[in-house]
Amino acid sequence: MKKNVGTGDRFLRVMIGVIALILGLSGMLDGTMKWVALGAGIMMVVTASLEFCPLYTFLGINTCKVKSKK
Repeated sequence: MKKNVGTGDRFLRVMIGVIALILGLSGMLDGTMKWVALGAGIMMVVTASLEFCPLYTFLGINTCKVKSKK
């Protein structure tokens, strides 16, 4: 897997993922929304930790900075 998630993107994914997990586990959401928040939170944290997003690959997006060769 080639890395396609940059540092800033990773930070936002972790923050949004943690907030979604807190909302899902705290009881503030009920029913389907609880499970959607938990699923989204887990996906955000996992993709941030792996530095790879399958959706980015499909869409051709890459937020990693490319190191120039000298």
